[in-house]
Amino acid sequence: MSQFTQPPQSPQPQQPYTPVQTPGLRPARNGLGISALILGIVGAVSGLIPFLFWLAGILGLIALILGLVGRGRAKRGEATNKGMATFGAVLGLIALILSVVGAVITFKAVDEAVNELDKAVSDTTASAAPKAGGSDSAKSNEKNKDAGKALEAGDSAVYDDDLTVTVGDATSYTPDAYAAGHTKGNKAYRIAVVIENAGKEKFDAALVNVEARAGKDGVDAEQIFDGKVGEGFSGTVLPGKKVTVQFAFDAPADAKNLTVEVNPGFTYDATQWDLAL
Repeated sequence: MSQFTQPPQSPQPQQPYTPVQTPGLRPARNGLGISALILGIVGAVSGLIPFLFWLAGILGLIALILGLVGRGRAKRGEATNKGMATFGAVLGLIALILSVVGAVITFKAVDEAVNELDKAVSDTTASAAPKAGGSDSAKSNEKNKDAGKALEAGDSAVYDDDLTVTVGDATSYTPDAYAAGHTKGNKAYRIAVVIENAGKEKFDAALVNVEARAGKDGVDAEQIFDGKVGEGFSGTVLPGKKVTVQFAFDAPADAKNLTVEVNPGFTYDATQWDLAL
């Protein structure tokens, strides 16, 4: 009986199984196109509002980049929303253009607002500075070369808006029996304050404030109120018109001078007159 021996077989190494990927089965990568469209829409809408130009610029730039990258994916077959990506890129470009236009409009508006504010401040400052003028302008200018020197009776202070204030001489005054502000033993003096409006705008005379100080020590001279004086300015002064109001002040009997200060309003500098008694 013969014995058969089967020759040994060499073992075959097993190859790992790799699944074959079939083209078209990978999920489409449409995220960039969708994001480009959303950002493009928001950016374009923001661009319609001038003060949001910065937001339109940022979103528009991102939308443009994402849209172009999304189109590239669609061309390589990795995405299926080429039209959406293209539309998003176009909206991003529109948002960028609107952002530039909005920036120009905003900066121009801000610049105009700043110029108007500077002009208003300049006009207010100019109108607040008095200059000597009126019928005695040469005389007043000569007397007021030194800054801060008071005017004299009859001199005029002319402001840059052509408002003229004139204070007349101080004359003795006898208050009536029911006068307020007069102290027994003191002397009363009456002055006339004239305001002439040579400008183009009406002037609110109710804001005029008139005060006085008497003597070398500058003691406050109390204003006298009776049936003839003390009412003060009121109403408005139209262009080309003027108004005169009588004031009376109480001063010590030995006072030699009366310093009268007139302030036409909040936007004006006060002017002083030194009146001899």
